[in-house]
Amino acid sequence: MDFLARLGLSIPLIQAPMAGTSTPVLAAEVCNAGALGSLALGAISPDEARRQIAELRSLTARPFNLNLFVHAAPRLDPEGEAAWLDALAPIFAEYDAQPPAALETIYQSFADNAAMLDVVLEAKAAVVSFHFGLPGAETIAALKQAGCLLLGSVTSLAEAELSLAAGIDVVVAQGWEAGGHRGMFDPDARDDRLGTFALTRLLTHWGKLPVIAAGGIMDGAGIRAALDLGAVAAQLGTAFVACSETHADAGYRALLASDAAQHTVMTRAISGRPARCLANRFTQLGERPDLPPVPAYPRTYHAGKALNAAAKARGEALYGAQWAGQGAPLSRAMPAAELVALLAAELSLT
Repeated sequence: MDFLARLGLSIPLIQAPMAGTSTPVLAAEVCNAGALGSLALGAISPDEARRQIAELRSLTARPFNLNLFVHAAPRLDPEGEAAWLDALAPIFAEYDAQPPAALETIYQSFADNAAMLDVVLEAKAAVVSFHFGLPGAETIAALKQAGCLLLGSVTSLAEAELSLAAGIDVVVAQGWEAGGHRGMFDPDARDDRLGTFALTRLLTHWGKLPVIAAGGIMDGAGIRAALDLGAVAAQLGTAFVACSETHADAGYRALLASDAAQHTVMTRAISGRPARCLANRFTQLGERPDLPPVPAYPRTYHAGKALNAAAKARGEALYGAQWAGQGAPLSRAMPAAELVALLAAELSLT
């Protein structure tokens, strides 16, 4: 399969989905510039997904990617969750607020969401991608029948083997450097923390599926390095956060442009799953030795979002889910189309 030719891409670049940060406008600008824009559906309702897809279609006629979270249903632990909320209560009190009375499962996994599958099948998107795991055989068969090219995020060769067996068409090699949520199928399993280029080369040497490199790549030289290792394209997320078309708020943008970009931290404290974040007050909280065990994803995220909202209401921006990869110091603030053009020019010079 010629990945670029199938999708009509003029640059081997995918804009990472970035749930909560990316927008239909961002995805459209990336698509129209010749790369593959992505829309994150993992943390929104089917109705909102349908609305965002319609907006994206109104802005571009080019292929795009719809991304979905396929995590295991969270294990309920009322006692452990209550202990977590009690531990956060003093911090909420600093901002004249209280934690939620109880944690909630704030969004469904695609594995259990028939209504979202209907939305995706209606859309007939050129590309559908999965994070945290893989949907069932019937879902994969239905998406293939609809003509979708299927991408699966993996962090190991073992996950790539599972993806191949499930019918995935292309694997996204997510290295330890990557910002946002670690895509491990089982977040409690041993993590070998493979870097982007090591994992990319392992998978291209394996050779059973095309590979997209993801994690820490910020410029044309990084894209070229991924291609030289055998990848068909590179996926960039943090590189797009500072674009004017994203939902990143002023606090997130300021932190990305600060010394915090030099010190990203992998933490479970914000959402319940390992995720790489700019160093902020929430990552500091997550390093406290006196904290009880972090509850399951995405239930922990219910408290994390509530704490961020309470802090922001009092002018404190440092409790956000300010995801970023290890290449964050190389971030460049500009409109998305300009960034794609710059990346293409840098790639052509390497």
